Amino acid sequence: RQIKTIYDNYDYETEIIVAAIRHPLHVLDAALAGAHICTMFFDVMKQLYEHPLTDAAIDMFLEDWKKVPQSS
Repeated sequence: RQIKTIYDNYDYETEIIVAAIRHPLHVLDAALAGAHICTMFFDVMKQLYEHPLTDAAIDMFLEDWKKVPQSS
């Protein structure tokens, strides 16, 4: 966060890279701090999009979609 503030104060054109993230919350923290790029283990990346509540919401949406009349 501090380096982002410094770069913004002096109009430095650069990208901030956060390396070796080990937890999905660290990705959130990095994004909130203004990071442009994060490197992480594949398992961490999977955790960002694989979540039981997300899966349940997708299933509910797809079931509801089946009930919508489809035009030909």
